[in-house]
Amino acid sequence: MLPPHRPTGSRRAAPGPRRHRQSRLVAALLVLAVTAGLPVAGPAHAAPAVSYTNPLVNQRADPHIVRHTDGYYYLTATVPQYDRIVLRRATTLAGLATAPETTIWQRHASGEMGAHIWAPEIHFINNRWYVYFAAGRSDDVWRIRMYVLESTAANPLTGSWTERGRITTPWDTFSLDASTFVANGVRYLTWAQQEPGIATNSNVYLARMGANPWQITGPVARLVVPSYDWETRGHRVAEGPAVIQRNGRIFLTYSASATDANYCLGLLSASATANLLDPAAWTRSPTPVFASNAATGQYGPGHNSFTVSEDGQSDILVYHDRNYRDITGDPLNDPNRRTRLQKLYWNADGTPNFGIPVPDGATPVRLRAHDLSTSYVRHYEHRARVEPNVTNLADSQFRIVTGLAGSGTVSLESTNFPGYYLRHRGYAGYVERNDGSALFAGDASYHRRPGLAASAGISLESQNVPGRYLRHRDGLLQLEPVASAAERASATFHLE
Repeated sequence: MLPPHRPTGSRRAAPGPRRHRQSRLVAALLVLAVTAGLPVAGPAHAAPAVSYTNPLVNQRADPHIVRHTDGYYYLTATVPQYDRIVLRRATTLAGLATAPETTIWQRHASGEMGAHIWAPEIHFINNRWYVYFAAGRSDDVWRIRMYVLESTAANPLTGSWTERGRITTPWDTFSLDASTFVANGVRYLTWAQQEPGIATNSNVYLARMGANPWQITGPVARLVVPSYDWETRGHRVAEGPAVIQRNGRIFLTYSASATDANYCLGLLSASATANLLDPAAWTRSPTPVFASNAATGQYGPGHNSFTVSEDGQSDILVYHDRNYRDITGDPLNDPNRRTRLQKLYWNADGTPNFGIPVPDGATPVRLRAHDLSTSYVRHYEHRARVEPNVTNLADSQFRIVTGLAGSGTVSLESTNFPGYYLRHRGYAGYVERNDGSALFAGDASYHRRPGLAASAGISLESQNVPGRYLRHRDGLLQLEPVASAAERASATFHLE
C-alpha cells in the first residue's frame, strides 16, 4: 500500500502515467560567501554529512546562533518568562545544548524595556558585540519597540553591556525582530513593523544603517506585506527576517502567520548586485519554504537564523518549533518552543532547499552516489532510486539507526515517512513500512562498510544475504554482488 501522501519531485520516468515526471540537467554550483560575518560553506554537493540531536535546547524560542572568529558558537534566544536576555557559548553546535547559560541583561523594573523581552540577536560589528532585541513597556506591554545593547568585551558572557537605546524608524509603532547584514560593503538593517494605514500585524522592512549599528539612514523599503493565505492564518504577520548570501544572490527568510502550527517560513531573493532598497529587485516565493509536518511531528517552525557547521562546509538552519499541534490559549503563553538545527541544502539552480522539519533525534543524511556526483538515493512510489536534482529533499533523506536485525548492523529510516525503511525485496531496493517481522528486519539491515571504491564513503552489505551490496544500476537501487571497479563504484555512497 502506498503512503497516504506522496510529495512530488523531479525524477526519472517510471512505469505508469504521472503528471509530474521529469528529468533535469544538473548545473554546477558556485558557492561563494559574499560578505564577512555570514555563514561560509563549501560547494553544497560536496559538503560532508553533519548530524545533530534535536531539540538542541528546550524552551528557547527565536534562536540566533553566530560563529565567531574566537572559535565559539554563541546562542541567544527568547526565554518563556520574557524577562531577560541569555547567552551561552560552546566550541561545537552540539555543545550549546549543555553549555552554561548566562543572563547578560534583565528587563527594567518600570517604563521602557520593562516587558516582553523578545527575539534577541547577537552580532559582532566593528570589534564590538551588539544585541538587538524587542521590548514593551511595563505599563503598556504591547508597546513593542526595538533596542540595542553594546559590549566591548572579548567574551560577551562576562563583559558589561551598555544600553544604546531604541532604534528609530519612520513610525513610532509596533516593531521587532531587528537583524543586520552586509552586502557589497553596505550594512543593512531588516526588521518587522506595523505601518500606519496597512491593516496587518507586521510587515518586513529594509534600510541602510547609519553612523553606528543602532541607527538607520535614508529611505526605508517595504519588502513584504502578508497577503498570501499562509501568511495570514491567525494573524497577518511577516516577521523575523534573516539573511543568507550564496551563489550571487541574497536570500531573506521571514516568518508568517500566528505562532502556532500555522507558523512557517517564507522566502525573498535578490541578485547580490541589485539595489536592495528597490522592492522590485526582490522575488517572493508564493508558497512557504518550511512548514509544519504532521508525519515528523513538528509544528510551527519559524523565526530562524543561519550558521555553519564545525568544518565550515555546510550551512545550518537554526529555528524553533513545537512537537505538538494543539495549544491551549494564546500560543505566546505556551513555553515549549524548542531550538532546533538541521542542514540547509542547495538546489542545482543555486536556491536553498529547506526540506521539512526533521523528526526529533539525530538529524538525517543523504547518500550521494560515488560515481554520479550530483545523484542521490531517494524513494518514489516505494521504489529506491538514484537520481539527480531531488528537489523534494525529504525523499532523499534517511536516518541511519541501529539495525532492525540488531547491533552490529544499521538500518536507513525515511525522513518524511518515519517507520519506513530502505529494504531489499527480490534483490530490489524499496522503502516500505516495517511490518515487525524477522524477514523485514533482515531485509532492512546492513553492515556498514568502508566504501568499496573510496574509503571515505560507505558501502552497505546485506545482513541476511552476505556478499551482496546495495548498488545503483539503470537508476534503480539493487542488491547485487560486486566485482568490477564500476560495480564497486556504484555500490559506494558519500554521506552528506
